[in-house]
Amino acid sequence: MQTPVAARTDARSPRGGAARAALASPWWRALLAAAAGALPALAFPEPSLSWFAYVALVPWLLLIRSAGSAGRAGLDGWLGGIGFMLAVHHWLMPHLHVFILLVAALLGLLWLPWGVLVRAMLGGRPSAVRALVAVAVVPSGWLMVELVRSWEGLGGPWGLLGASQWDVAPALRLASVGGVWLVTVLVVAVNTAVALLVSAAALRVPALVGLLVCALTTGLVWLVGEPPRPAGEVRVAVVQPGIHHGAGGVDRRFDKGEELTRGLAGRDVDLVVWGESSVGRDLTKRPDLADRIAAVSRAVGAPVLVNVDARRADQPGIYKSSVLVGPDGTTGDRYDKMRLVPFGEYVPARSVLGWATSVGKAAGEDRRRGEAQVVMALPGRDGLRIGPLVCFESAFPDMTRNLVRDGAQLVVAQSATSTFQGSWAPEQHASLAALRAAESGRPVVHATLTGVTAVYGPDGALVGEPLGTREEGAAVYAVPLSEASTGYVRAGDWAVYAAFAVLALLCGVEGVRAVRSSAPGTRAPRPRRVRG
Repeated sequence: MQTPVAARTDARSPRGGAARAALASPWWRALLAAAAGALPALAFPEPSLSWFAYVALVPWLLLIRSAGSAGRAGLDGWLGGIGFMLAVHHWLMPHLHVFILLVAALLGLLWLPWGVLVRAMLGGRPSAVRALVAVAVVPSGWLMVELVRSWEGLGGPWGLLGASQWDVAPALRLASVGGVWLVTVLVVAVNTAVALLVSAAALRVPALVGLLVCALTTGLVWLVGEPPRPAGEVRVAVVQPGIHHGAGGVDRRFDKGEELTRGLAGRDVDLVVWGESSVGRDLTKRPDLADRIAAVSRAVGAPVLVNVDARRADQPGIYKSSVLVGPDGTTGDRYDKMRLVPFGEYVPARSVLGWATSVGKAAGEDRRRGEAQVVMALPGRDGLRIGPLVCFESAFPDMTRNLVRDGAQLVVAQSATSTFQGSWAPEQHASLAALRAAESGRPVVHATLTGVTAVYGPDGALVGEPLGTREEGAAVYAVPLSEASTGYVRAGDWAVYAAFAVLALLCGVEGVRAVRSSAPGTRAPRPRRVRG
């Protein structure tokens, strides 16, 4: 019996024979699975082929559909997951070296049950009803994979498929209703419907129905969803000092930040933001540095939000802290980073995995964690409330939501991607702020040391021109504010719970069917053997 994919190719043609041979060979099939899993990476920045996300999973789905067994489908899912993780995080290779292969192999296992699920829903000759159900089930299974790997200890929610739609206005409107999770569901649902459409003529009707439902849902949210209500604006200046590595780099970076901030005098700004690790000395131990920041705050007429990456005087260990400094010195507002980058800022289970420091550029000492998020009130700006995040934390939807629920009117993400200059990482990171803005209905300032620095309005649209990775300087942005309360802020991760419900319902139906088929008197009689 031919597989569904092979059956569509003329068995007598050389091309058909080559296709069957590739699918039959475990090595060729493994390479095809890894390559198919890597394709969605092209939808993310820097290529940013957002439209490609809606068909990027189709080759992978068709390959899994053709698997001859559930075990083979699971293997195709695992290998494709490895390809996906390596492609989306390839910029980590120079720093983690061979260790990234181990990480990708472990995280790729999350797609193994998804592969089994895909074959169960799409394999063989599914009925029209089963095909239509697959348009809901396959995205739900994918969302469970994204949910598990979004745990900080497994690398966090970097490369969520919905995040590839950061510059697509209808998708951002969906994010305001159900977060990036709802956008992911839409993207995978469209891929599933397209895979059904091209796999068999008998499945075209349910496939078209699935595509129509996706289009109508997006259109309905666009028409009915309320855009953010304007509530004035705030003028925010972002200081990007550029790359300063090597001996004395910390001091040169501070000096450059101070110089660029002084140049903002007379530009009527309400807040100045420096990037992550912009201050490399504890301000309580170096009051002279605090005095210099306070002096530039007086010169500019606005408080300065800096980020201190240093060993704390009053507590053991190194913290990364957002600190607000006004004309009279530090205001007492400080936020300590809570979610740290695995291997970059701490090594999970260091006693076991500490060898990673000798292979790549893993953290030699674990950073310390903060205990709670903080909302700061700006002095002299009618109490404008800002919610700081530090670097990696802008990838987590719940952190921005929590800040908004606590009253933040502006979210500020301080970042540093200088380690990954020349890669896709700076663009990928900056794009996450667009999702966080759309989800929360609040503008997000993504401020970096070396680019990409970008600002997004409450609807996720870009405000002004970003500062790229080859630029250093200061830019002032007129940032629109909003008082809107989005569906995501009010209801949270309901799309995730809906996916849970879909999978639970499927398990229930299949369980009932299995019980009924095994009950006495329900088995079909065996055909009699005819002699003669």
